[in-house]
Amino acid sequence: MSFRIGSGVDFHQLAEGRELWIGGINIPHHKGAMGHSDADVLLHAICDALLGAACLGDIGFHFPDNDPAYKNIDSKILLEKTFQLIKQEGYSVMNVDSTLCLEVPKIKPYIGRMQEAIAAILQVTTKDISVKATTTEQMGFVGREEGLVAYATVLLRKL
Repeated sequence: MSFRIGSGVDFHQLAEGRELWIGGINIPHHKGAMGHSDADVLLHAICDALLGAACLGDIGFHFPDNDPAYKNIDSKILLEKTFQLIKQEGYSVMNVDSTLCLEVPKIKPYIGRMQEAIAAILQVTTKDISVKATTTEQMGFVGREEGLVAYATVLLRKL
């Protein structure tokens, strides 16, 4: 049995008139993330962490942002497709640890639903999915509410 660790990070701008999707959950807010897909920064970081751990490239390689097939796609589908790639390599997910960086909205009320959505796709329990959040104390583009960032680390086990 072998273990692999992967890390992922994703950034998206925030803009008026867009829906805000984080961790597979639509969060009410006056700004949403901009992107080719639904711009779910957390799921994108998790995809990159999974792909990196299995040495399979990155999310842009598998789901390019110039491919019309991925225009406005639900990022839960991207996570499902990524998980299938991981499984084809003989890996299972042990756990995910993630951190969101944003000033507002506060995501604490949504974390449980995020954990449920992610755990269901990755075939683990909610206890295997950690979602944390922090602000940047009003510094930088995150502090000015111009964008948000997500970091993810995963542990895979090869059977």
